[in-house]
Amino acid sequence: MGYAGGTQKNPTYHNLGDHTETVQLEYDDRKISYEELLNLFWQNHNPAAARPLQYTSVIFYQDENQAELAQQTMQKIRERRGRLYTRVEPLETFYRAEDYHQKYYLQRIPQLTKELRLQYSDFRSFVDSTAAARINGYVAGYGTMDTLRNEIADFGLSAAAEHLLLEIVSTVHGRK
Repeated sequence: MGYAGGTQKNPTYHNLGDHTETVQLEYDDRKISYEELLNLFWQNHNPAAARPLQYTSVIFYQDENQAELAQQTMQKIRERRGRLYTRVEPLETFYRAEDYHQKYYLQRIPQLTKELRLQYSDFRSFVDSTAAARINGYVAGYGTMDTLRNEIADFGLSAAAEHLLLEIVSTVHGRK
């Protein structure tokens, strides 16, 4: 979680200036292509919704190939849906958001956060971990119970923490 797209140096949540809240995604292009990520992006948000600048939908690209692919996929969506408010812009600087914004949903569950934090040497390693990202998504209501059951052993949690996570996600999905 962080901020990008603006001109103000070192933005914060309460002093955002002209930046937009965003995430920076690192990926292995041997496992998923940039185009596949773009398709997931378009499938999982409403590009036709007008939002305040802080929450504007933006694809930040790092090179011309990414810019071209982003524009191509956006054009396909525009042809189907009409006007879009999503923008495509170069990434100049990404500023990490404050610690309390990182893995926001996960941090609202102290038992899980405490156990995961023990696995990492510092807060940044915790924030950057795939396990924390996946768990944060599940407790926020993304993913399925089947997928969680298939990968929960990879998170390095105790049996008690696994049980807690399954209970929370089950409740989030209305299966309690």
